[in-house]
Amino acid sequence: MTPRSAVPMTLTQLGPGERAVVAGLAGGRRLMARMASLGFVPGVEVVMVQNLGRGALIVQVHQARLALGRGEAHRILIVRPHPRVPA
Repeated sequence: MTPRSAVPMTLTQLGPGERAVVAGLAGGRRLMARMASLGFVPGVEVVMVQNLGRGALIVQVHQARLALGRGEAHRILIVRPHPRVPA
């Protein structure tokens, strides 16, 4: 069975306050360049600030909060981070 954290999903599926890691982008060169310029690159952690289920989303990437259209957010593939086990 595949662990939940390894199952890719889209940014639109993340709820407010949830964290995830960018796994990739599904789109052409222009979209990929735009998303990379905003900080959406594989391996970067994102936090969903606002997702009302329709309309724009607000996401925190690095120290910036960005508003993305739902169509753009649907092309950003994410995975949930592995839970940290106390040492």
